[in-house]
Amino acid sequence: MNPNTRQAPLAAEPTGSVEPGDGQARCAAVTHERRKKRTVLAQIGMFLSIGVIAVAATAAMNLASLKPPPMQLPTAMAEVAPVPGSATVSGQPAPNTQNTPDASLGSASAAVAPIVGVDPAWAEKVSAATGIPRRALTAYAAADLTVDAEQPGCGIGWNTLAAIGEIESGHGGHGGAVLSDTGYPTPAIRGIALDGSGVAAITDTDGGAWDGDTVWDRAVGPMQFIPETWARWGADGNGDGAADPNQIDDAALATARYLCHGGDMTSTETWRAGVFSYNHVDSYVNNVAVVANQYAQQSAGAQ
Repeated sequence: MNPNTRQAPLAAEPTGSVEPGDGQARCAAVTHERRKKRTVLAQIGMFLSIGVIAVAATAAMNLASLKPPPMQLPTAMAEVAPVPGSATVSGQPAPNTQNTPDASLGSASAAVAPIVGVDPAWAEKVSAATGIPRRALTAYAAADLTVDAEQPGCGIGWNTLAAIGEIESGHGGHGGAVLSDTGYPTPAIRGIALDGSGVAAITDTDGGAWDGDTVWDRAVGPMQFIPETWARWGADGNGDGAADPNQIDDAALATARYLCHGGDMTSTETWRAGVFSYNHVDSYVNNVAVVANQYAQQSAGAQ
């Protein structure tokens, strides 16, 4: 309050006849009454402050206790489905070499099937049980057998390759493409430009040779290899003398070798690490595990 400001009286002077000193008594009574009111108000304010402090403290405790739920670390891995061999020696599958293309059929026909033959009866039964197109299944199975021979300790299963093929391109059927007997999808499968718009930014590394884009790289073929990765891991799975990411035998073999390069895939941790190296997203690894296990279960009754 400004000290020069005149304070208004607490109460008006009484009217009518009063005893001497009655005005002072009235003033004293009013003053006392106001003091009581101030005391009550102060007590109410104190109680309110205590209540606010208590509520705030409770809220703070509640907030402190609202910890995020623990992250559920993925633990699933794909089972290794029975390997497609026509014969078994000491528990190890042996590739069927009797269904390889006859050289007399010509080089074009010889390029239809992978180098390592796959038991056709097995392929027919498993294709029917899983819904995987037989031509794609043959590529995955041949890659499995090839890498089993090259790297016996890897332990990769055809069903893991098939799960990746399903997720990446629907076994070469993405966008209405049709996988031919020669292993090439028509039309060719190309990913979006890796231009940094919600995806990694990878400038052109192949001059557009594989992906048709001279500005940005794009994933190519049934297994969606980036040209830069294909330059290192490209494989010739069908024995035609060329490594082509658009051809499913080549792409499946390159995928198997890529997954095994980090070590074995026989434990949950190493299997997940291998698939994660293919696509650095945990949900992707989970999806591959789900699909691969589904294929393993479906094919179990078809052996």
